[in-house]
Amino acid sequence: MKALIKKSIFILPVAVLLFSCGNKKKDAAIAENVSTETTKTKTLEIEKPQLTFGFIKLTDMAPLAIAKEKGFFEDEGLFVSVEAQSNWKNVLDRVIDGQLDGSHMLAGQPIAAGAGFGRQAELVTPFSMDLNGNGITVSNDVWSKMKPNVPAGPDGKPIHPIKADALKPVIADYKASGKAFKMGMVFPVSTHNYEIRYWLAAAGIHPGMYTAENVQGQIDAEVLLSVTPPPQMPATLEAGTIYGYCVGEPWNQQAVFKGIGVPVTTNYDIWKNNPEKVFVMTKKFVDDYPNTAVAVTKALIRAGKWLDEPGNRAEAVKILSMSQYVGADEAVLANSMTGTFEFEKGDKREMPDFNVFYKYNATYPFYSDGIWFLTQMRRWGQIPEAKPAGWYEETIKNIYRPDIWTKAANLLVEEGNIPAGDIPKTDGYKPATADFIDGTTYDAKDPIGYINSFKIGNKDEAVK
Repeated sequence: MKALIKKSIFILPVAVLLFSCGNKKKDAAIAENVSTETTKTKTLEIEKPQLTFGFIKLTDMAPLAIAKEKGFFEDEGLFVSVEAQSNWKNVLDRVIDGQLDGSHMLAGQPIAAGAGFGRQAELVTPFSMDLNGNGITVSNDVWSKMKPNVPAGPDGKPIHPIKADALKPVIADYKASGKAFKMGMVFPVSTHNYEIRYWLAAAGIHPGMYTAENVQGQIDAEVLLSVTPPPQMPATLEAGTIYGYCVGEPWNQQAVFKGIGVPVTTNYDIWKNNPEKVFVMTKKFVDDYPNTAVAVTKALIRAGKWLDEPGNRAEAVKILSMSQYVGADEAVLANSMTGTFEFEKGDKREMPDFNVFYKYNATYPFYSDGIWFLTQMRRWGQIPEAKPAGWYEETIKNIYRPDIWTKAANLLVEEGNIPAGDIPKTDGYKPATADFIDGTTYDAKDPIGYINSFKIGNKDEAVK
């Protein structure tokens, strides 16, 4: 098509001379076609083409790997290095300090930085990387004690979802024998921390509170939660340092593969189609390089779409298995990335939405997703004082940037890379939902009412 355009440009003057009498309409049509095609191939003026992005070795970093390997970054005039990081704190610090231009990050990290918990900074996310993708795994010994408390189906296999009610008597036994029950999660403001807390608390098990003096979040805890980097989870479980953990893939399936643990639930069952990781840059970066931020977002949206197109997951697994990305065995990655999830060894079940990268508007940064994390920070004491309802909306609008996403998506529609129907018509809020393991309704427009609906956790009076 580009060659055709070039020929049209050179031929057009001759055509005008030869056929100017009686062919003006035809000439106008040719000129219009040339103009249209030129617009389609026009790229943004990139302010910073050389970029370095970070990630942690998890399958949900996939949009970064795919955008690089399939040439989506290059299509935008971007030359991107993608570097694995050692832990989530390192990711946060390196983005804030400017050593990384952006990174795969826990959804709670930019929110906490803006809400005043932990290191504070002005961070923004224009792109949500995925939905679902986490699981809760327990050791073989703990599972053997839980399993008798889990209802079985006609096939003798456990009925899912498995609630933490099955774990409650096991915790009581540990306590009676003088042993604390210890579980791992990946970071204090991680989705994993809030998901395992939600799962435990829904069964009446207290996961502990945070205060300004106790940043471990273990006040009144019946389960002691501690931080372990994702790739180290299986080894920590095997060593007996923890008895279970909440982590993203492939580290739940790795426990099955090694025969050291059993995943008992997924975050799809805790909160159906929950937001997981986000892509984060500093506010200064997007202010200084606005076109670059849009171009990055364009490439990532294309990567998400590619990942959710039928037939591409097997290739994605091969890419992610490369040492510079996740580096896990293809068989382990495929267990969850190709639409299944294995619980007990041999109990592999269909879970087509375990990893979602594009469907259900997965890439759009909804304000309501971000507000959920703020409610959990307040519920567990990471936000130490009650806030007015308006604070939740105001805070998240400084961090989640659907305006950048929309600019990127509109350009992709113009270029024919995504259909116009994939741009949601929204005020940034999803409808209220009760798709949680305990059936509690979440309405992001009533954050205080939501916080107060739980038996365990902080309660707030309306603050003006």
